[in-house]
Amino acid sequence: MQKFFRIAAPIGVAALAASLFAAPAQALVPSGPAAGTGTAQTYLVLYKGNSVSGASLAAVRNAGGTVVQSYPQIGVAVVSSDHAGFGAALQSADASVQGAASTASFGVAAKEDATAGPAVAPVAPGAPAPGNDTLGALQWDMDQIQAPAARAVNGGSPSVVVGDIDTGLDYTHPDLAPNVDFAKSVSCVGGAPDQSPAAWMDDNGHGTHTAGTIAAAKNGIGMVGVAPNVKIAGIKAGNADGLFYPEAVVCAFMWAGSQGIQVTNNSYFADPWLFNCKNDPVQRSIWEAERRAIRFAQQNGTTVVAAQDNQADDLAHPTQDATSPDDTTPAVRDITNACAVVPTEVPGVIGVTASGNKGFKSFFSNYGSGTADVMAPGGDSVLQVTAAAPNGRVLSTYPAALISHCLRKVVDPSGATYCYLQGTSMAAPHVAGVAALVVSSGVSSPGAVAARITGTADPVACPPDTGIYSFFPALDNGAPQVCKGGAGYNSFSGHGALNALRAIGG
Repeated sequence: MQKFFRIAAPIGVAALAASLFAAPAQALVPSGPAAGTGTAQTYLVLYKGNSVSGASLAAVRNAGGTVVQSYPQIGVAVVSSDHAGFGAALQSADASVQGAASTASFGVAAKEDATAGPAVAPVAPGAPAPGNDTLGALQWDMDQIQAPAARAVNGGSPSVVVGDIDTGLDYTHPDLAPNVDFAKSVSCVGGAPDQSPAAWMDDNGHGTHTAGTIAAAKNGIGMVGVAPNVKIAGIKAGNADGLFYPEAVVCAFMWAGSQGIQVTNNSYFADPWLFNCKNDPVQRSIWEAERRAIRFAQQNGTTVVAAQDNQADDLAHPTQDATSPDDTTPAVRDITNACAVVPTEVPGVIGVTASGNKGFKSFFSNYGSGTADVMAPGGDSVLQVTAAAPNGRVLSTYPAALISHCLRKVVDPSGATYCYLQGTSMAAPHVAGVAALVVSSGVSSPGAVAARITGTADPVACPPDTGIYSFFPALDNGAPQVCKGGAGYNSFSGHGALNALRAIGG
């Protein structure tokens, strides 16, 4: 099964862009304590209010820390320190600190800034993009959501930008190159933005795959994405190993919210904890920092779409986490509803479960009443192999340099490379693409976009026999998969199956 990136989040800092991240920054040289002798660690420092004062920055310096990036709009700073006990020392020295949580070791330059983002530009009307390209016959997933019919009406507007928060994207891929927005692409690995294209080039493959589903161009070769006329911004938050650390996730959403990006796709969970528990002081700081960053993006007009993950867990009734922390040695721990998966369980995020070609929930997909909003094609190589989907998986773009990593590859006659994968990672970008079409049709606010997507979904009842999933109980607690609810809303499919044509009013 294709893991949907636990690079916990499943999943170089040089030139900075304008707007939120543009003002020149000064390196903060630690003073006060003697130089640390431990291994440098990255910390998320969460402040009690939506500000980061000069006195607080001085307290960071005096406690032996260096500011990597400051986000005063949400009261969060990314800090590096090699001082043992830095977090506790900072909390003791600065009463405005709510929490300071170590995330991972990253050597990055010290940057800080705090400028308001630009106003969202008006959206130009979307243009039709009828027909398929050379690999259209392999795109069962697009047929399932009526994407070709929707594209024939509205293929999206080039004034709409989807930020793919992932492992970067291969901007040289011929099916993506026409739609890449270089001005709004960035690497956030390490917690500070770096716009040099080499920094946000995909070194994993996952991000290029999700990007193709969203916005592969209608250009006569390969495949066509859900919204082939929109622009795609690579927002690299996952490293080569697929880990999405909290500082990168915070940076990614702050970037999206400040750059006028209308939609983000999030096919990952924020590492290293699958479930972030708000009753744990360290994890609570991570949860709250990420929640604030997501809320910042939403308040600035960004619709946030997120995959539900691939462990067959009922996210509404979590009892055990056996797979965290995923960057070291996992340990079994009991959990409750005080623990949640980021970003899919953050309020206002559109949570996506996966389906296969037969139209019911994929065997691996997480689910849950109140967490699942809509179901979209993510593949199912066990229960839903058909003539249209002979390997059950979803085809999309993949970097040529990494194609040897793909077990089920396709090479277009033009030489462009594609790969079959499965996971809720593959489901979410279908929804993000439809969200881009909805925005292209004149709906702007995240709440209205979400309402349009869920309100036009095709009702899907619970499977008559959930015993078909008995071979794959929940990976974390071994519980059987149970569907609750009716055709109008249930824990497996949310409000139903994604329908692109209905979503745009076709």
